[in-house]
Amino acid sequence: MISTMKEIVSLLSQHDISPTHQRVEIAAALFCKPQHLSAEQVLNVVNKDRPIASKATVYNTLGLFARKGLVKEVIIDPAKVFYDSNTSPHYHFYNVDTGELHDVMHSELALSSLPQPPAGTKYDSVEVIVKVRHR
Repeated sequence: MISTMKEIVSLLSQHDISPTHQRVEIAAALFCKPQHLSAEQVLNVVNKDRPIASKATVYNTLGLFARKGLVKEVIIDPAKVFYDSNTSPHYHFYNVDTGELHDVMHSELALSSLPQPPAGTKYDSVEVIVKVRHR
């Protein structure tokens, strides 16, 4: 993914996000590898060695990143939201036993037809979360 702070600053700038120290650290936590992290997990990673960002800053920054298309919000339920560093078209498996989220490639799931959208609207995206559990 992204390995240098210079690359992170460039990525934020490309998305019209001011690269403050805290935003750069939050982006570094998200983009060090392909992953799905909750806001709490991001907070723990960012503040692992020393306090860098408050809980409010992490939540606000993740919201900004999602609005700017830098990350994808994956909402499992109102109390469980993940931030996905992979913004390419794909779906997810969510393991309800472990709380883990795994990518499903776009090509692995065939949607044969979708209903006609309401008048005056068009499709923006299709989100699919397949919930699984251990046998």
